[in-house]
Amino acid sequence: MTMRTVGERLVEGLAARGVEVVFGIPGVHTVELYRGLAGSPIRHVTPRHEQGAGFMADGYARVSGKPGVAFVITGPGLTNTLTAMAQAAADSVPMLVISGVNRTGSLGRGLGLLHELPDQAAMVRALCPTETVLRPEDLAGALDRAFARLTSGRPGPVHLEIPTDVMPLPCAALPLPKAPAPLAMPDLSTAIARMAQARTPVILTGGGTRHAAAALRALAEAWDAPVVQTVNARGTMFDHPLCVPASPSLNAVRDLIRAADCVLAVGTELGPTDYDMYVRGGFPDLSGMIRIDLCPEQLARHPAALPLQAEAGAAMAILAAALPARQSMGSQRAARTRAEARAETAALIPEIQMRMVTALREAVPGAIIVGDSTQPVYAGNLYHDHDRPGGWFNAATGYGALGFGPGPAVGAAIAAPGTPVLCLIGDGGLQFSPGELRTAVDEALPITFVVWNNAGFREIAEAMAGAGTEVIGCTPSPLRMAPFAAACDLAFASVPPEPQALRAALSAPVKGPRLIEILVS
Repeated sequence: MTMRTVGERLVEGLAARGVEVVFGIPGVHTVELYRGLAGSPIRHVTPRHEQGAGFMADGYARVSGKPGVAFVITGPGLTNTLTAMAQAAADSVPMLVISGVNRTGSLGRGLGLLHELPDQAAMVRALCPTETVLRPEDLAGALDRAFARLTSGRPGPVHLEIPTDVMPLPCAALPLPKAPAPLAMPDLSTAIARMAQARTPVILTGGGTRHAAAALRALAEAWDAPVVQTVNARGTMFDHPLCVPASPSLNAVRDLIRAADCVLAVGTELGPTDYDMYVRGGFPDLSGMIRIDLCPEQLARHPAALPLQAEAGAAMAILAAALPARQSMGSQRAARTRAEARAETAALIPEIQMRMVTALREAVPGAIIVGDSTQPVYAGNLYHDHDRPGGWFNAATGYGALGFGPGPAVGAAIAAPGTPVLCLIGDGGLQFSPGELRTAVDEALPITFVVWNNAGFREIAEAMAGAGTEVIGCTPSPLRMAPFAAACDLAFASVPPEPQALRAALSAPVKGPRLIEILVS
């Protein structure tokens, strides 16, 4: 029997580490990976662009809690994926990108080979960890190191590259994977003592709490503390009296935080796209906070009186069990902040945008809403209470990649089979990645692509006008949505920006993906 190749063993190693899906576009430099997939339990999903492969891996990881994996070719395949990798880095999403690279003897020599880059690994290293597998015997260790980075500490993208002359080499069976060492729990006694004395506590939460909703609720109730949720934490406290589903960029939320005598920040990087999205400064001083985060570098970036490196869910469960029963008027403080934040948001943006986002949630309960950079998504990021933990996420924070929506919607639908997924995207963003709608058709996924069609880059146009600049370049002609949907074999409806009309369109039965246009005058 012929010994299996490095490419085949790599796929075996992925399966042994629990990988069930890879997103990729095959090429001549990755044939051996696909030889391995042929006899593997791993499902392969084909996007229409390598950026889409990365975005699909991103959405899969956010919803499943497991690393998303992408296979891409050397050179342009990898450079196409870098935007998705940067978005994953900004939002702490575990993503493994596996690519080829040119033959070992050619690296760095500029021979003009197909897909050649001067130094592919150096280019990626500026963004995330990368490793080149130069010998078959290096493969197992490289996979162990990659998954240790993906599953411990602050998650993000990791890259492995295999030269084209190494990928087909014979490779012995890989040893069993090494499990990453668990993160030790720090001493929480000082935190418990400080929290027990608080009279007006507040909890700030980020994406690190996405998969720890039960522990977060238990802690909030034990401490009677309002919970301020940044974008990636939405859904963890749906319709709860202590829920504050509003941006801490709003004055109402800042007032709540400023009045707190004890602030606990959990799983949030405290970045300006969440905490100062209008770049106006004036955020309350948080130097006295208690902060829980997986990443020591993050803890150092925003110094806290009590920094604790710990996994959010486990730490919150311990704190909830240790705190004595108490009352701090938490529900009343949260209710007042919700009302003020909702009114403040309505004064900043057209009310209809918030109402349309609410209509999506009400028409399709329990759906995952994946957003792009478009006006109603910005509105929801300011104020929206979602009914599914981790069910509201988008690219309009952090890296802010336009055209993000369709790819992660596909990944999310595959990660949560049978769960309805709504992709909320503008007509401009749709033209960045229209091909990924065909992937949804190929995979028969229950995704509704909701296109906010205002015939251009309206948000940018308004920003230019507000800055006193002539509006240039903001009116790209939109797709004609009906024939575009027909070309993609998607069911189609067009509605005005009116919640009842949107609810009616969403209630129409349909199998597989569809497209609904919201035609904005």
